[in-house]
Parts: sequence; C-alpha cells; structure tokens
Amino acid sequence: MKSMEMQQALNDAGREVEFIAGETSGETYGHRTHVDGMRWIAVCNVYPETPEARKDNFENNTLLKALGNAGLHTHK
Repeated sequence: MKSMEMQQALNDAGREVEFIAGETSGETYGHRTHVDGMRWIAVCNVYPETPEARKDNFENNTLLKALGNAGLHTHK
C-alpha cells in the first residue's frame, strides 16, 4: 500500500484530477503524494491552491466533479 508503484499510480491520478479541475474551472489546483506516517499507506491529496479556487470548489464541487470525470470512484 506504500510501494513506489502505488505512489506513482496515485500521483498520476492526482495529476489527472488536478488537470481536469483546472481546465473546467480556470482556477489553480494542486496535488501532492506522500506516505501517511500514522497508517503507513500512500496518499494523494488534490487541493485548491488559491482563495479563488477554494471559492470555486465550494460553490461548484469542482474537485468532486473532476474525480467523476477522471473515472475515479468516490466514497459516499
């Protein structure tokens, strides 16, 4: 769950979600992949980088929509 292959797969997925969110909204999103120190698993976070992107995500659920458009599953 923390192998380099898993980190690369998560990094690729994060990059795709970041790209889709940025393209659809015109705002700046970022991502980072790391190994969680408490659970020792690889994690990728995609996040709004600017106040304008935070507002866009809040109002339009941009990241959630980008996850769906990337073909990634979301938890309910």
